[in-house]
Amino acid sequence: MESLQSTGSQRVGRDGATGQRRRAGAEALHMRRNGCRKDPVPGSSGGGVRTVPLGCPTPQQSMSGLDLEELAEIELQRDEEEAAALGAARRPSAAPSVAPPAGPDPELSMKHPFYDVARHGILQVAGEDRFGRRVITFCCCRMPPSHELNHRRLLEYLKYTLDQYVESDYTIVYFHYGLNSQNKPSLRWLQSAYKEFDRRYKKNLKALYVVHPTNFIKILWTILKPLVSHKFGKKVTYFNYLSELREHLKYDQLSIPQEVLRYDEELRNLHAGRLPPPTKTPPPRPPLPTQQFGVSLQYLKDKNQGELIPPVLRYTVTYLREKGLHTEGLFRRSASVQTVREIQRLYNQGKPVNFDDYGDIHLPAVILKTFLRELPQPLLTFEAYEQILEITSVESSLRVTCCRQILQNLPEHNYAVLSYLMGFLHEVSQESISNKMNSSNLACVFGLNLIWPSQGASSLSALVPLNLFTELLIEYYEKVFSGRGERGAEASEQGAPGARGSVPNEGAAAGDRPASSDRPASGLARPPLPPRPLTTAWRLL
Repeated sequence: MESLQSTGSQRVGRDGATGQRRRAGAEALHMRRNGCRKDPVPGSSGGGVRTVPLGCPTPQQSMSGLDLEELAEIELQRDEEEAAALGAARRPSAAPSVAPPAGPDPELSMKHPFYDVARHGILQVAGEDRFGRRVITFCCCRMPPSHELNHRRLLEYLKYTLDQYVESDYTIVYFHYGLNSQNKPSLRWLQSAYKEFDRRYKKNLKALYVVHPTNFIKILWTILKPLVSHKFGKKVTYFNYLSELREHLKYDQLSIPQEVLRYDEELRNLHAGRLPPPTKTPPPRPPLPTQQFGVSLQYLKDKNQGELIPPVLRYTVTYLREKGLHTEGLFRRSASVQTVREIQRLYNQGKPVNFDDYGDIHLPAVILKTFLRELPQPLLTFEAYEQILEITSVESSLRVTCCRQILQNLPEHNYAVLSYLMGFLHEVSQESISNKMNSSNLACVFGLNLIWPSQGASSLSALVPLNLFTELLIEYYEKVFSGRGERGAEASEQGAPGARGSVPNEGAAAGDRPASSDRPASGLARPPLPPRPLTTAWRLL
């Protein structure tokens, strides 16, 4: 792994000799184009040479504009040649598309506003990283030849997708393998694209991981460097091998094309003699009796005197209800990775945690999401995944009933914990005037923390029904959780928060807001909230 800011003289997937040959090639290219020649340097030892201009500037003076673009083209062609030598190249002809069969999303509707771009599977949402940030992947090998893809539409699709996540912290993984002379956008397009991604997009981008970088990336960085701030540059990290991603991401949730996997394997075989010896992973140790993270709900119940609501969930909810309900952007921000790990260690060791000592109201919110994300199975269970995906095909007036029916099949313990959590999130949504977190925004944050497929990651199109289902649970909490009274009562006995706000009649459209309670927890009367516009999930349908 290499930081982008330290690449000046370091290798990026190439050895030093290769870099020297390419610099020599670039210099030769410059001289051929400008009529320069090489003369011996007088008095130099070792037969040094200097470039003598014939009415033209030196390469150092002119390596910009067209020269840089041509040099980038040369590097890209050499990348293709080296990939071909590895036996993993999939160079396209003029007719077929380079997008692999796995690229298109079978769940993608032809009514999607960017179906012409989305069908290639270039962009994917791959769950969250180990720090609770949404992960978006970009796969160059799924880009068709330039004559088959409108790059302006690609840029609009990128912005359309990111618009759904830029209000929260997020991570981008860029798989560089597969970019070639047939499908690459122009460098002018790249410069224009970077300018169009204003501060709103860059502010909450916490990490940009570049996988399988080449010298082409270094040239690209040189071209974009005048536009790129130092602060943004510090967010970029190079990974020469896929295995390096495991430390930062949930690797099994990434949708990695077979072409990239094959290339990575060939690359590792080629450099097998130069790779550091693989670290031996110690066998998993049994969880501590006080373990809170990464263990099942049943384990937590057995170790906590039969209580249904896990201690971490109860404490974070209690703390946030008392001190965080009016915090703007609650659950959208990330926290210090070191601090989160410290809190997890304290909880797992059975030691007390006082969030007041840390002075960050977003920390308990991150801990709550981390707890859900590290459950061995999602709170909504793997079995419910396919049923939830069908929610968008249900008539609007029946969706609340459909949600209730799906929850009927949950195990009692899962149902009690889910009811407890959704009751609290309903409370948070009722304070959206101050915290800006209505049920739609909360659903975007919690959807993938409550449910994920048993294998791989949720596709981009699957996020719509997953988030919509979560939104319905939050928005119509009392109606959805009224079907299992005994179990709801059991959860209440465990300290489940009470929900505020009336529930619409069963025939009401799921996008309509129920009337708010006339008297909030503070005891002060407040006027009813005006009807809200359609939610994000509805706008995507």
